[in-house]
Amino acid sequence: MLFAALIVGVSLWYNSIIASRIAHSEKKQVKIWAQAVRERAKLLERQSELFERLADEERRKVQLYADAIHRALSMRIDADVDPIITNIISSNKNIPVIMVDAQNRILSYRNVDDPGIRDGVRLSDSALRHFTNYKPIVDSKYNGANRIYYQDSKLFREIKQTIESYMNSFISEVVLNAASVPVIYADEDGDILAFGNLDPLKVKEEGYLKQQMKRMASENDPIEVVLQDGSKQYIYYSASELLSQIQIYPYVQFGIIALFLFIAYYAFSTARKSEQNKVWVGMSKETAHQLGTPISSLVGWVEYLKSSGVNENIVMELEKDVNRLELITERFSKIGSSPELKKADLCSHLRESFSYLQSRTSRQAHFVFEPAEGEDLQARINAPLFDWVIENLIKNALDAMNGTGEIKMKIGRQGRQVIIDLSDTGKGIPKAKFKEVFNPGFSTKKRGWGLGLSLTKRIVENYHNGKIFVKQSEQGKGTTFRIVLPAA
Repeated sequence: MLFAALIVGVSLWYNSIIASRIAHSEKKQVKIWAQAVRERAKLLERQSELFERLADEERRKVQLYADAIHRALSMRIDADVDPIITNIISSNKNIPVIMVDAQNRILSYRNVDDPGIRDGVRLSDSALRHFTNYKPIVDSKYNGANRIYYQDSKLFREIKQTIESYMNSFISEVVLNAASVPVIYADEDGDILAFGNLDPLKVKEEGYLKQQMKRMASENDPIEVVLQDGSKQYIYYSASELLSQIQIYPYVQFGIIALFLFIAYYAFSTARKSEQNKVWVGMSKETAHQLGTPISSLVGWVEYLKSSGVNENIVMELEKDVNRLELITERFSKIGSSPELKKADLCSHLRESFSYLQSRTSRQAHFVFEPAEGEDLQARINAPLFDWVIENLIKNALDAMNGTGEIKMKIGRQGRQVIIDLSDTGKGIPKAKFKEVFNPGFSTKKRGWGLGLSLTKRIVENYHNGKIFVKQSEQGKGTTFRIVLPAA
């Protein structure tokens, strides 16, 4: 056991070192990855700032274009157009614009590919809303309500698409991170935006992601990402599945080894019990066979003594002992076979066995029999084998008292069970040996074989479906054995 404990301790220690090294390496990778995430976020923020500046610049160009159109429309027909105005109008080669009057009729347009857009065409409000999301530039100086609608330039749209692709790529890189650890990407309100390296089946369960996010926050401080609008988002992460598996692997390994050892022990124990049973049966059958011949001879001598006019009391007692030997032979012959159980009145049956043993015991041993009052206690027993149980217990009690003391048998009922308590005033049994006394070979007597209580337990539990155990014992004061049988 000490050697096995040493192996387990060394294995756990070595595994903890490996797990610690992997965890340290993984932590280092996560820190590098987190720093890269922050730098990428800063880059995106910078790009977004440039994008906003470009959007403001385009709006100023559209405003300048609107002013140029206003000046051109407000000049007299025969007047020469200022070259600067002409240059401003003609320089707009990227920004789609439409100028309409109060009735939404097109006064001018530029860089619009839609064939339905031409001078004089009246547009609906929905068509104008569909054309752009920006608020129009209102020219209230001319005709009261001229408006210029404009779109993002082609260059601006390309830049915008590029930035959006960068942002999507950024989120993908966060989710499919280089550190290959479970990760959840969430905003400052706790709403989950994306996740990666988590069990695809469990993520469908309600509340799973929230639970994982709390667990990750308890393990590691989330990585803060500041976006261009000042809002914050957070990256939650935990140890990789590989590290978790390495940490629990030795426990699984030792569990499998323990299971294997348990199965091996169980197989060995079963084989040993089977071998013991064969020894029991073989010894019992041989004993019954060996007793048969002298008992037959004794029966003949008893009949001879009857016919020879010997004292009847002597012959009667001798006949009782011969009958007892025949009963013992019958007991041994039944070991190993399935005994026939018959319903019996336990009180009267046990009283008879108790009285027989009392008559053949020293007068210094006081026998007390306490049957249950007013109850007919029925149980299914095999009389010869069950008498053997009582005989073994009483003989052990007499040995424990050195032939002097009190032996009490008490019978009662608890629910659907019959209870038999056999007490003595002997030397008692240490509490640590309450179960050991039923093991084959255990004996406190110098010449004892240690088979009596083992055989008793086998008869009660294997043949009568009952239980027998040491109910209580105190050294120097005595012991109580309890037998529990199913009531019939």
